[in-house]
Amino acid sequence: MARAADRADIEAPRVTATLEQGLAVEAGSGLQRNPRLAVKLYCEAGIMGSSEGYFRLARVLARGPAYLRNPPLANAYFALAARLGHHAAFEQFDRSVVSAPLLDDCRTIDVGPDVESFDLDGYLSALSPAKRKVAALIRRHAERYGIDVRIALAIAMAESNLDAQAVSPKNAQGVMQLIPGTQERFGVTMPFDAEANIKGGLAYLRWLKSRYAGDWERVAAAYNAGEGAVDRHDGIPPYRETQGYVRRVLFFAGFAGADRI
Repeated sequence: MARAADRADIEAPRVTATLEQGLAVEAGSGLQRNPRLAVKLYCEAGIMGSSEGYFRLARVLARGPAYLRNPPLANAYFALAARLGHHAAFEQFDRSVVSAPLLDDCRTIDVGPDVESFDLDGYLSALSPAKRKVAALIRRHAERYGIDVRIALAIAMAESNLDAQAVSPKNAQGVMQLIPGTQERFGVTMPFDAEANIKGGLAYLRWLKSRYAGDWERVAAAYNAGEGAVDRHDGIPPYRETQGYVRRVLFFAGFAGADRI
């Protein structure tokens, strides 16, 4: 069995994508360093069930910039990561520090002011050549499908971080993480061919855009949770993962400030 410290390699694609994006903003890979945003992204990964997400969140709170350090709260999240099976979290837990009460929702951690926008082009520039090629395909086809290229890129980032070979535990496949039913619905016969997958995802986004009259919040929510859930709740469903997904998509696309992540 893989060690928990290696679990980022076997996480669901949406979780892996969020972890990768958190690391990029923490390290300043292609864009300005923003440990505050890293905390929020690691929190989102944790909410999706990732012990690695909570471990990295705790690491920033324990050893990050002075303005973010909170050893008692870091201990609480190291303990949570450990309970979820993260072996390295046991080693990082500081027994000399009294742990703070664990927050009901790590999104309420006070990290202070954030940047107001996400440097999408800078982030993409630091990805691997294969992923930059995928981004170029999305740019090429999005306009033809009537989809704002920023939304298309943001969806692909949230789904797989532009990984053409990604497969989820629910068998969603490829860059846009299309399940077999959606593949059949939009004529995708080669889900691991990046261009074919992107065209299928864009066709689905076009359909959702028409259904929800261009309301990108509902479009993103439906892409994550299904249009049935959006219709039942007359808007974004009250699922923490979906709510976080919508915030990330809008933020990456430049439609919302980082304070909403």
